[in-house]
Amino acid sequence: MQPYLSSSFVPGLALLALLVGCEPSATHAAPASEPPVTEVSTVVAATQAVPRVRELPGRLASSRVAEVRARISGIVLERVFEEGSFVRKGDVLFRLEPTLYRAERDAQTAALVRAEATRDQAQRHANRTLTLLERQTVSTAQNDVADAALKQAEADVASARARLARARVDLDHATVRAPISGRIGRALVTEGALVNEIAATHLATIQQIDPIYVDFVQPVDLVDPSERDGAAKVELVRADGSVYGEVGQLLFTDVSVDPGTAQVTTRASFPNPEGALLPGTYVRVRLARGRDVEAIVVPPQAIQRSSAGEAQAYVVDDAGKIALKPLRTGPLTERGWIVEEGLVAGEHVVVEGFQKIGPGASVKAVPWAAPAPASATAQR
Repeated sequence: MQPYLSSSFVPGLALLALLVGCEPSATHAAPASEPPVTEVSTVVAATQAVPRVRELPGRLASSRVAEVRARISGIVLERVFEEGSFVRKGDVLFRLEPTLYRAERDAQTAALVRAEATRDQAQRHANRTLTLLERQTVSTAQNDVADAALKQAEADVASARARLARARVDLDHATVRAPISGRIGRALVTEGALVNEIAATHLATIQQIDPIYVDFVQPVDLVDPSERDGAAKVELVRADGSVYGEVGQLLFTDVSVDPGTAQVTTRASFPNPEGALLPGTYVRVRLARGRDVEAIVVPPQAIQRSSAGEAQAYVVDDAGKIALKPLRTGPLTERGWIVEEGLVAGEHVVVEGFQKIGPGASVKAVPWAAPAPASATAQR
């Protein structure tokens, strides 16, 4: 028995077959999109005129240091100064017990009066003896004795005056004064302490820090002739990287070379009216060495370091490929690193975007926008 098919069902099967034949084959899928190209910020290496400087480590030192010490023995009665304050030469710092020294001064004053009275008497006796000698009433020997007595009396007067001067000096030393002007540190003795002139008890220290010195060492073969006569100007860089506002003056370069390191010591002086620079602080100094019109300067972040510490930089070629080039850098300036060897003018150096690149990678180079200075940002 043949199956029964309705006449209305046959056209439906034909339409279904036609629709199935029109569907695209599963083997012809749409092509996948390519991954986006990594963008990196670059600068074009170009020669520019920049000051050539040499940056060296140094340490600040006081221009004058005075250790205040006891010059007599006695008990400290009073500390007059305020610790850490600025004192001027001659200001009273300590007062010691003066009673014994005042009594010694009075005793030496009386001794001088007695010696002067004895001298006056000897003077009158010598004058009388000389008159009698002219009248031939006394002998020459008696006149010689009177003259010798007068000279001895005059010597006693001179000795008494010297002892009185010493007593006055000791009494004056009971009041301890500042030998120089500067900033005084903490007191090393307190009221009631016994100080000793033999041990020269250290009472306090005064340091003059305006101007202030910075001492640093440098290889002798890098010393410029202008540095020997103090003609070079010096900049000071603090530990936080900021540049000190005052320009320093190179004072001298030592004539002796350390045989172990082949370095010489150099000293510069900086104004320090506000006392912002303190002795003992480690700083860096910059010595200007003319101008280099052929220098290639790149931003500091463009310089990478290898595991061996050698300088290198990523460069983008005309095909958009990354290459890693070793460099020889000079000093770091305010504008960036001076590249002495490894780059040529016109090359595109990567400044930002190192995370996803490597040698041989394809990138898209976009110009790097330097950040605005902090002062300009604050004004906005």
